[in-house]
Amino acid sequence: MSKIIRSTNAQQPKDSSIVEIKLQSFFEPIHYGETEDERIEELSQQKTIDIEAERQQMLEQANDEIELQKAQFEQYRKEQLAEIEALKQSWEEEKIILQQEAYEGGFAQGYEDGVQKANATMQQSLQTANRTMANAQKNAASYIDSQEAVLLELALTAAERIMHTTLDRDDEIFVSIVRRGLKEAREMKEIKLYVSPKYHPIVTEQQKELAEMFPVNVPFMVFVNEDLLDSESYIETNHGRIVVSIDEQLQELRRQLYELIESKE
Repeated sequence: MSKIIRSTNAQQPKDSSIVEIKLQSFFEPIHYGETEDERIEELSQQKTIDIEAERQQMLEQANDEIELQKAQFEQYRKEQLAEIEALKQSWEEEKIILQQEAYEGGFAQGYEDGVQKANATMQQSLQTANRTMANAQKNAASYIDSQEAVLLELALTAAERIMHTTLDRDDEIFVSIVRRGLKEAREMKEIKLYVSPKYHPIVTEQQKELAEMFPVNVPFMVFVNEDLLDSESYIETNHGRIVVSIDEQLQELRRQLYELIESKE
């Protein structure tokens, strides 16, 4: 197996600007071999089934939590209503006592003062109870609304874990992702692919096949970059850089989905 080593004296592209091109899809069908296509399609279908199963489990857990919150809120509401009724009953009893004392003692002014004081206390208690009820309703509604973002983050985390697990099981999946990235550089005059040490051997094994994607007069070179994470890679062309990374694609997907949620609010 040969490695392509870039000379330190090699002429660099005049245009040094860096252009990041985010790849939106990394599992569209690729027609480069019936057997490999079928295997990748099978893995993609299995990944979809795994994601759907985990998503369904997360939805059930979130719904259970929402139902628990609703039940707790309903119990709290009943307790507050019971407390309000108890305050009303207490006030009626106190009112009768104050009336009786006022009539018996002839202290009309004292009776009036007592009534006003009791009314003020009652109103304050009712206002406090109403504020508490309103805050509880607001918190419950906010919690339910927040579940959409929570479920989204859980689904993306599960997808990321499944993607990395799939890559660990089959190195050809990484090659198929690189192939999709190289499609973006078909019109360039010079192609340099940088991959991590983990995937450099398998990519160089298929370098000849990958080079067939480009015209014969377009140089295609593969380099190893020890600073890259295992699943990272990028393509340098005479017009800039194309990032080919699972993590980059998932981050872009996360950004777009959160923008979609925010647009609904």
